Amino acid sequence: MLLAVAMTAGAVAVGGDGQDAARALPGVSRAVDAEVLLRGDLDTAIRSLQAHVRQQPRDFGAWATLGLAQVERARTDGAPSRYARAERALARSLALRPGNDRALAGQAALATARHDFTAALDHADRALERNPYGERALCSRIDALVELGRYEEAARAATVADRRRPGVPVFTRYAYVRELRGDVRTARRVLHQALAGASGPADVAYVATALGNLERGRGRYGVALRHYARALAADDAHLPALEGRARAQAAAGDRAGAITTLEQVVARSPLPGPLVALGELYEDRGDRAKAREQYALVDAWTALARAGGVDVDLDTALAAADHGDTAEALRAARAQWDRRRTVHTADALAWALHREGRSAEALPYARRATATGYRDAAFLHHRGMIEKATGHLRAARASLTAALELNPGFSPLGARAARAALKDLEAAR
Repeated sequence: MLLAVAMTAGAVAVGGDGQDAARALPGVSRAVDAEVLLRGDLDTAIRSLQAHVRQQPRDFGAWATLGLAQVERARTDGAPSRYARAERALARSLALRPGNDRALAGQAALATARHDFTAALDHADRALERNPYGERALCSRIDALVELGRYEEAARAATVADRRRPGVPVFTRYAYVRELRGDVRTARRVLHQALAGASGPADVAYVATALGNLERGRGRYGVALRHYARALAADDAHLPALEGRARAQAAAGDRAGAITTLEQVVARSPLPGPLVALGELYEDRGDRAKAREQYALVDAWTALARAGGVDVDLDTALAAADHGDTAEALRAARAQWDRRRTVHTADALAWALHREGRSAEALPYARRATATGYRDAAFLHHRGMIEKATGHLRAARASLTAALELNPGFSPLGARAARAALKDLEAAR
């Protein structure tokens, strides 16, 4: 989920004429598109846009750009309260210019950030009716289709977007769609092309991080760390790169370095993914009290996110299944499955069922999670454990072996459990 959500985090772009947004920043040339403005310092952009709309309250383009900036900033600082501000800014833009494609694209981005992917698809389609070449709307359409589990449509949408607006935001989504279908070679090639064409620090950091994540997921930790280093050389505050580096450090055996890096990440952005990762590293070294603190913070973030209108059931399911209330994990996973049938929701539901002692029910979902060709060591681990619990011992050995061969350090606790289970299976042969 986090990777699927991270794909919405490329350069925030808007469709249509960028002149109003360009005027929103004092001293910026009118020739500069809002897309470029939002690739820079978001805090500076937000302050300048707020000052501008106070002076020019009828500038619908500036309101739309402000809304997009708030969405992107919420993604990076983990503050769901920004979504309400984004919603108000986008509504103001639409009140001033009904149906303008930039605000509609902003609403698509906002709905994506809140995990309301059906609404995101509707907003993106409406924006594209008015401006078929709007980069933000094209990208949000891909994101929504991916998160709804409509992978064939997402692949077609990525091809259309590549034809209409080739560039870093589209390339990274195209690569992810290929990865979901098991075509890692194409995904890697496209990301390298995107990195070669990246024109600014934000784009370099974003694409290099995507490459790092791809390689880390294949167990190539040294290569991944080089990509994260390049990302951080371009932007030393890029949190996804810091998180990726920490996970690669942990996988490569540098647990102390990983803890130090993740502590920096959660201090600035206490999102569920890094909180759970840090908690597991504390738990792995025997510090259960600190681990429990991190897991408790996940619950606190969940409450805040729900108050901000974010659907967090998948986050809840993934964290609670291993470190919380398994009944709540199952409830949350079922709710997600009812809304969107992706490989990630299938895996979450399978694991929640297994953790509740319902492994026979879990097995079809675990198989579905690995059916598209997408290769994820955590998915394979979950499937292997479920197969072991249901007596499919040969299949369990194959799945657990595949998980550890693909990414032997996929999780400090999960990898250890996979090795222990595989040892038990080998001893029973």
